[in-house]
Amino acid sequence: MELLQLAPPLGSLRPLASTHHRPKASTSATAMPSTSSSSSPPEPLKPRPRLPPSQPRQSSLPRPSPARLPSLCAAIERHAAAGRHAEALDLFRLARAAAPFEPLPASTYHALIAAAAALRDPGAAAAVAWHIESSGSEPDVFTDNLVLWMYLRCGMLGDARRVFEGMPERNAVTWGIMMGGLVDRGRPRAALALFREMWAEADGCEAPPRAVVVAVCAAAAAGSLRAGRQLHCCVVKMGPCGDDGDRYLSCSLLDMYNKCGCVDRARRVFDGMAPSQRTVVAWNAMLAGYVLHGRSEDALELYHEMQGSGVDMDQFTFSTMLGVFSRLGLLEHAKQAHAGLIQRGLPLDIVGNTALVDLYCKWGRMEDARNVFERMPKRNLISWNALIAGYGYHGMGDKAVEMFERLIAEGIAPNHVTFLAVLNACRFSGLVDKGKRIFQLMTRNPKTKPRAMHYACVIELFGREGLLDEAYSMIRRAPFTSTANMWGALLTASRVHKNMHLAKLAAEQLLAMEPEKINNYAVLLNLYISSGRQDDACKVIETLKRKGLCISNACSWVMVKKKDHRFFFKDSSHPQCAEIHRTLDTLMKEIKEAGYVAEENELLPDIHPDELNRPRSHHSERLAIAFGLISTSPCTPLRITQNHRLCNDCHKIIKFLTKVTKREIVVRDGSRFHHFKLGICCCGDYW
Repeated sequence: MELLQLAPPLGSLRPLASTHHRPKASTSATAMPSTSSSSSPPEPLKPRPRLPPSQPRQSSLPRPSPARLPSLCAAIERHAAAGRHAEALDLFRLARAAAPFEPLPASTYHALIAAAAALRDPGAAAAVAWHIESSGSEPDVFTDNLVLWMYLRCGMLGDARRVFEGMPERNAVTWGIMMGGLVDRGRPRAALALFREMWAEADGCEAPPRAVVVAVCAAAAAGSLRAGRQLHCCVVKMGPCGDDGDRYLSCSLLDMYNKCGCVDRARRVFDGMAPSQRTVVAWNAMLAGYVLHGRSEDALELYHEMQGSGVDMDQFTFSTMLGVFSRLGLLEHAKQAHAGLIQRGLPLDIVGNTALVDLYCKWGRMEDARNVFERMPKRNLISWNALIAGYGYHGMGDKAVEMFERLIAEGIAPNHVTFLAVLNACRFSGLVDKGKRIFQLMTRNPKTKPRAMHYACVIELFGREGLLDEAYSMIRRAPFTSTANMWGALLTASRVHKNMHLAKLAAEQLLAMEPEKINNYAVLLNLYISSGRQDDACKVIETLKRKGLCISNACSWVMVKKKDHRFFFKDSSHPQCAEIHRTLDTLMKEIKEAGYVAEENELLPDIHPDELNRPRSHHSERLAIAFGLISTSPCTPLRITQNHRLCNDCHKIIKFLTKVTKREIVVRDGSRFHHFKLGICCCGDYW
């Protein structure tokens, strides 16, 4: 029954054709599609398609004749000498095809080794080394050293070590190449171990100067002062090694001590060098050491010595010193160095150009900074950050945001410093909407999650516009513990908008975090005095006395004829003191006639709490401005620098002075730059 159930229905059965006699399929049946499965004949099976018979693959380059080997070798050497390394290696493949085991001339092997090392191609390096070994050639020490160098250049440390261990003869160059390769590959301690092995093989005899130089470089890379001092003892015991040897050894020791943090030891090495050994490399190394450890004044003094020594300075010298001038704010020195570069026809590298941009930004010369930036052949993110930050500090927020958008358009990824610079620009210029948009852009990128300093910028940005609730909410919603910068930003906003409740809260938080920081007490004292809370102000003063803290006298200075002139509160030490005070009294009368009214109830940074009742008309920045006005031509802008925050009264006075004298005045205070022109300041009266 099961077999009958599994049988197909009768209508679907077809008669089986005999295997001895199959009917031929009609052409019409195959050409016309059938509409009934019962009436159409079956479609015949098609044969499996077969691939065409394979033809032997022809090489794109015909196999050269062994007779062409000399011409191929000559061509290899020509290509390698001209820097066409890939072409030289292509010809090497033809030479191997022409005569696989025929040794090539030594000069051809040297050219191939140089080509493989230049391309840093491990495959090519292995092929060249295998051909040297399998062809039966007998390389000398020079060729073995080249093979060793090639392996190290291509990062093949294992093969390099195998060649080094298998060399029948080693010389000083061999040890130097192997040690230098280990240093370059980030293994300085292995290089020092190899030097000890060489020293043991030499049985305490004199070590070659080249190997000692590389060992000193390894000690510097490892940061091992102990190994460096031992090597210094070896150098002293070796005695003179000739001018070249002594020069290289001294420069390497100088660099080692600088990198190990012993700048004074490095200076003793420098001072012990003969004048003929003090090349520009030695001077640059000593300058770089001072800069590395923040000793800009010593670097400046050494730079003046270098100018008097007659040594030709190079672009590295100028790049290093431009950074020093930027830190010290020496604009005239930087301009002279820049001119010296142009006169010598030296190109300024990216570090020097960035330092120049930063210096011009610090001095408010934004057009010069922009010109240097636009002429840079190459820029990195630090260059962009310097210009964006400069625009921000000078109240040019729109230009800072424009440069930020241009940076994004050029496909450069901003980092935390970039975002901080552009947020600062929005903060200084009151660009709330743009600042919020940029802050949101940060939060969307997991690589640039906002940090405390970015939150502080946005808090002060909200506070500038009087959005104190939003500013306080930013502190409460921060995904980390609030920092002093964040509370300081809220305190600044509360002080400007006279919100005593938030100001007291922020000040208490700051005093708990930084109980020894005098600025926190000064701001709180200003708040109490300006709001008439004399009792609270007295309590702050008593706290200052109990802690032994005092508000120190501030200082302002102005540069006239390349010389700094410093002034303090009621300063009478300047040679032109009488004329300065007369000029200031006259100017005060003129601005009062123009509508100036003095700010009351404010403790100025220059004045001690015990001096509140003394006259404050001779504030330090006012004295500096008066001196600048009588010492410069009527069209010269004045640039004042001070180490404290500009007070409200002085800020108002300077605005009136620019209106009366028609002078442009730039003040760099403890918080930012203030550009005063025709009675207006770029800060918008918020700082």
